[in-house]
Amino acid sequence: MPTLFIRVNADISDDLVEAFPQLTVRHQPASTTLSGTIVDQQQLQGVLGLLDLLRVPITEVIALPDAVFDE
Repeated sequence: MPTLFIRVNADISDDLVEAFPQLTVRHQPASTTLSGTIVDQQQLQGVLGLLDLLRVPITEVIALPDAVFDE
């Protein structure tokens, strides 16, 4: 599974960040990005399902080539 970049239209609190230990979280004005390697479709659905359960609107999900993070 490729490395994913997930942008949400929300500021995720530090407490909620702990729910995504497999992802790197970067806070930006008016949005937050979570990025990391998702090992399979089930893990991806888990992450997206948790964001939905927390009512965090997902702006985009992008699969990035590994080279983007290797630099």
